Amino acid sequence: MKKCTKILMAVAAVPLTVATLLGGCALREFGQTPKDVSSYESLPYFVGGKFRNLEGDTPYYPDRVRGGKSSRLRHLKSSPNAPKTPLPTIKPGRDAFAGKPEELAVYWLGHASLIIEMEGKRFLVDPVFGNAAPIPFAVSRYGPPPLAREQAPLPDFVLITHDHYDHLEYATVRHFRDKETLFIVPLGVGAHLLKWGVPPEKIRELGWGDEFSRDDIRITAERTVHFSGRTYSTRNSSLWASYVLKGKQKRVFISGDTGYGEHFRAIGEKHGPFDMAFFEIDAWNPGWPRTHLFPAQVIRAYHDVRALSMVPVHWGVFDLALHPWDESIRMIVDLADEDGGVNLLTPLMGQKLIPGVTPVSRWWEGL
Repeated sequence: MKKCTKILMAVAAVPLTVATLLGGCALREFGQTPKDVSSYESLPYFVGGKFRNLEGDTPYYPDRVRGGKSSRLRHLKSSPNAPKTPLPTIKPGRDAFAGKPEELAVYWLGHASLIIEMEGKRFLVDPVFGNAAPIPFAVSRYGPPPLAREQAPLPDFVLITHDHYDHLEYATVRHFRDKETLFIVPLGVGAHLLKWGVPPEKIRELGWGDEFSRDDIRITAERTVHFSGRTYSTRNSSLWASYVLKGKQKRVFISGDTGYGEHFRAIGEKHGPFDMAFFEIDAWNPGWPRTHLFPAQVIRAYHDVRALSMVPVHWGVFDLALHPWDESIRMIVDLADEDGGVNLLTPLMGQKLIPGVTPVSRWWEGL
């Protein structure tokens, strides 16, 4: 009897140990909310202790969700929307980042992660090299990134658009926290970084319209229509933003996650034209209409901001919406061809893209 009791106790201890380990992982990934919000209270987009869209909240209509009501457990399973074969990538060579950064170039690392080179500076944007959840096996990638976190070049700036797990990664912040780089984040996101050990002098928080300048580079945070939160209870405790990068000659726009709105035209009038713009194109659904851009809205936004070229991002890595992995890019290409006035640049993950120099292809065709 005693032997059976010991066996049962040992068996019961396994799931308890696993749950404890997973809970510990999740807790560290959650970060923390800002401790003092008094400086936000005069902002028109901070009401009742929460940030908000000026257009109103992002709605959720489960009865309109494409493909039926989505399951909260679907991200724990293999995705039926994933590619059937590994996606082609280009692995940057050992010396890819040894020289001086280009006047304008970009490496798309998949999803919203980018290395942007502009006028001798490097920007690492929304760097996520693992999965997109606080526990290891949830919201997994279709495939590995084109380079490992440890192979990424030391950036002058790390830009974070908001604190969702597919844009802000605990392990990557920890990797760069002791290095000579500066984190540029929306209001409230700095609290996560402080929790994870980033020194306060390496963090710059920006509200909509706020600017930071260094070495002839000006970084401006602008509006998006989205939401934030790493847990349900911390929803909208931090801000979400797009970014405008201005040098002496070049201008770049990074849309961040956003629904469509008049903010695009306002950004174009204030900051445009842009040599290159990065627009999120994936994870749209009728059930959350003001959260991400629908394909036709991407084309409208491109013209609104007065961009000279566009790189589609926020696709090709995670199944976040209920449509096949390549549906968005195929629709964007058709709409751009029909429009006739869109300079669409579609590099492979890891490919160095210099606009006007690097040939690009519709590499997903035939997969």
